[in-house]
Amino acid sequence: MEQISDDERRRRLAARHALCPARRVASVDGAIESVVALHSSDPTSVFLSAAARMTSAAPADIDHALYEARVAVRHHAMRRTIWVMTPDVARSAHAGFTRKIAAAERRRTTTLFAEDAAWVADGIERVVAAVAAAGGPVSAREVGRAVPDLAEPRIINPGKPYQGTMAPHTRLLLCAAFEGRIARGRPAGSWIGSQYTWQPSEDWHGIDWGELDELTGATHVIGRYLDRFGPATVDDVVWWTGSTKTLVRKALERLAAVEVGIEDGSTGYVMPDGIGEHDDHDGEPAPWVALLPGLDPTAMGWKHRAWYLGSEIAGRVTDRNGNIGPTVWADGRVVGGWVQRPDGAIAHDATGLTTAHRELLADEIARLQAFVGDTRFSVRFPAPNQADLLA
Repeated sequence: MEQISDDERRRRLAARHALCPARRVASVDGAIESVVALHSSDPTSVFLSAAARMTSAAPADIDHALYEARVAVRHHAMRRTIWVMTPDVARSAHAGFTRKIAAAERRRTTTLFAEDAAWVADGIERVVAAVAAAGGPVSAREVGRAVPDLAEPRIINPGKPYQGTMAPHTRLLLCAAFEGRIARGRPAGSWIGSQYTWQPSEDWHGIDWGELDELTGATHVIGRYLDRFGPATVDDVVWWTGSTKTLVRKALERLAAVEVGIEDGSTGYVMPDGIGEHDDHDGEPAPWVALLPGLDPTAMGWKHRAWYLGSEIAGRVTDRNGNIGPTVWADGRVVGGWVQRPDGAIAHDATGLTTAHRELLADEIARLQAFVGDTRFSVRFPAPNQADLLA
């Protein structure tokens, strides 16, 4: 069994994830493909993750690629997370993972409103029809005006200690999105906004969501993941996909994935061309530094993270659910976290940097500040160190 050291994993990460300057990419879709998909739970992360991997970028460039050229689609998939993916990955992810989630969301909606499946099905059809009738981008509020009886707040979880209220149409729009019936378009306001408009999926990207079976879809996505993130253990793949070990093992078998030894003694998997000598690096790469946003795919890409995230720093940048805040990277390791202060300054708590790394970090801070300009943003899932950095 071939052995892959942690140093080698860090070199592969630098190249394959387009993080070292020599491997940055020119396009938004290239940045997305370098890590399979971009986390979109925090909308700011999409823009910052893409910009970190591009040779040159401005928010307007990324906005144009996403909402005019439409090189990607925003869709729920692995771990019920919302991602920005290229259409071919989205189609496979829907078949491999989202279809089951969408069915569960229908069942959950019946429980929330104490209604039956027929009521949910009818409601989904009505909100989809309202989106189609709008003839263009439409907000959730505008959909509510088209179906006023579904826009009236209703009790959810009736009789439970956590009983509350919700307008059914917002939940039904979410179900329709899980099923690929409607798609999220440009958000209201600026690029940091999360109030998305809605359009019929066929008008947005024309993906055939029903063509692939579950194993074929999962295999395609897991193959992309191993190509970008391998070596990865079965636990890593299960964690990243949110799937079962049974489905993951079937996909690995279909891919003819190769077992390799990892430095911590565990067994990882790579694609058949992921062993031996490759062009990911030519000897030792030059020192590099990157500022990655919260929930960045590189930081979130593995369940077992000790090879790039030490325990002391993990306590600073990771919450109890495993979500990672903004991170400072140096040569394939997380060396601290960062935050944007209200005045626009970037503060960090990176440690153990060489003189060369400190100079590179200053350059990256300047690059980040040039990208965001006068925009001020906060982190959707703040890490433990955020309060101290803001003080």
